[in-house]
Amino acid sequence: MRTAAPVRSPSLGHVKTWVFDMDNTLYSPRVNLFAQIDRRMEAYVGRLLGLPPEEARAVQKRYFHEHGTTLRGLMLSHGVDPHDFLSFVHDIDFSVLSPDPRLRQALLRLPGRRFVFTNGDRPYALKVLGALGVEDCFDGLFDIHAMAYHPKPDPRAYRELLDTFDIRPDSALMVDDMAYNLRPAKALGMTTVWLDNGSERGAFGHGPEFVDYEATELADFLERVVA
Repeated sequence: MRTAAPVRSPSLGHVKTWVFDMDNTLYSPRVNLFAQIDRRMEAYVGRLLGLPPEEARAVQKRYFHEHGTTLRGLMLSHGVDPHDFLSFVHDIDFSVLSPDPRLRQALLRLPGRRFVFTNGDRPYALKVLGALGVEDCFDGLFDIHAMAYHPKPDPRAYRELLDTFDIRPDSALMVDDMAYNLRPAKALGMTTVWLDNGSERGAFGHGPEFVDYEATELADFLERVVA
C-alpha cells in the first residue's frame, strides 16, 4: 500500500534546491521519446555483437536491469566507448516534443536553485530542454559523464551531485518518475517526489519509506507548491 503524503498539501518551505530527473519527468511518457532511443540501443547492440534484433534486445534489456543503464553494461562487458554509444542512440527525432509554457512558468517561480539530474548526456539533455523551452530554467545539469558512468540509482552519483553543486540534502527535493531512483536520495536526507505518470517500470521498487510525495503531473505539482 502506498502511504506517501498527498500532492494537494505539500509542506516544502524548507526546500532551497530542486533536483529533477529529465526523461519521462520533465515531459510526459506519452510522447514515447524513449522508444526511439530503445530502438537505437537495440541496433547498436546488434551491430556490436553481431546479433539479430530479438537477441540484441534481450541483451540490451538485461544490461539495463542489471546495471541501471544499457551503457553501463556494455562498458563493463565489452569496453564500449560511452561517447560513441550515446552519440548513436541519441540520434533521434526531437520534434515529438513541444514547448511547455506551463512547466516553464512553474519552474521559474520555484524559490532557490534548480538542477537536472539525468542518466543521459549533456548534448542530448540540452536538445530535450530546448525542445521543451526550459533550457534556461536550470542552474546546472548533472549527466552520466559527471557521474563517472555510475548511473542512478547508484548512491555514488547522488553524493557526487551534492558535492559538485554544494547542495545540502536536508534542504533539497528530488523528483523522478522511477520510484526506485528516490531511495538513495531519501537515504541522504532529501525530500522525494515520485511522479506516478505511467512510465515503463515507474512503480518498480516503490516503497513508502522513501517516497514523501506522489504526483501524476509535474506542472500541476509545482503550481501547488508555489500557489
